[in-house]
Amino acid sequence: MKKLTSLLLTGALALGLLAGCSSSTGGDTGTPQSSSPAQPSASSSLEGTTITVAASPTPHAEILAVAKEVLAEQGITLEIKEFTDYIQPNLATEEGEVDANYFQHITYLNNFNEENGTHLVSAAEIHYEPFGIYAGTTASLADLPDGAKIGVPSDPSNEGRALLLLQQEGLITLKEGVGLTATKLDIAENPKNLQIEELEAAQLPRSLDSLDLAVINGNYALQAGLNASEALAIESTDGEATQAYVNVLAVKEGRENDPAIQALVEALKSDEVKAFMEETWPNAVVPMF
Repeated sequence: MKKLTSLLLTGALALGLLAGCSSSTGGDTGTPQSSSPAQPSASSSLEGTTITVAASPTPHAEILAVAKEVLAEQGITLEIKEFTDYIQPNLATEEGEVDANYFQHITYLNNFNEENGTHLVSAAEIHYEPFGIYAGTTASLADLPDGAKIGVPSDPSNEGRALLLLQQEGLITLKEGVGLTATKLDIAENPKNLQIEELEAAQLPRSLDSLDLAVINGNYALQAGLNASEALAIESTDGEATQAYVNVLAVKEGRENDPAIQALVEALKSDEVKAFMEETWPNAVVPMF
């Protein structure tokens, strides 16, 4: 009797093992097998992800605030850290303190890498901000006196751009071929003996009271409440500056294809962001998508 019981138990165990094996390998268990692909698990989505971005207050942080709403619909949190200079955002991105930054054009980014040994790249081109000449103590270009003081950005990537705008308006002539790398030492003709004052870009709007005119970066003009419509002259949007000075979303090299970064790119290139740029800053912040 004990032998018979043992044999019955052994047989039942074997059948159980065979049934389990058949189920795990997709064998016929009496239930039809689904042919639809498996749905992604929660761990493979970006829901619950937080992206931290360094940005200048205007227009970049304001643009990011719109992208934040777009990302929130996907369960992604966007944290925006505002900076008022051009150095710390890049250092924070290089050190991994933030995931990305959005404040600079591609030419400044490339120069910063060369001068500081950083490894930052563009993840996407977002918008373009034309440079403008703004009135200080002189109200118009026609009234500009001999020896007038003209403020321009002191950093290499922006000084050449400012000088090209002065040349565009016939105020100076640069040496042939210097292009975007020009400095005031490259001025070949200066019929009004203009004094070119090199100042930190952020200081230019605050220095208008002591300058006849200033050539000001788009974002700093906006922060100071200067509208493109008030500018005495605006950089042409069909020149070489458009591509050389497109504002980019920058990340540490190797992170440009991260899913979270790509989600941020998509949000920044959304219809909502484009409409916000065009309605808030017409002709001053130009979408590049």
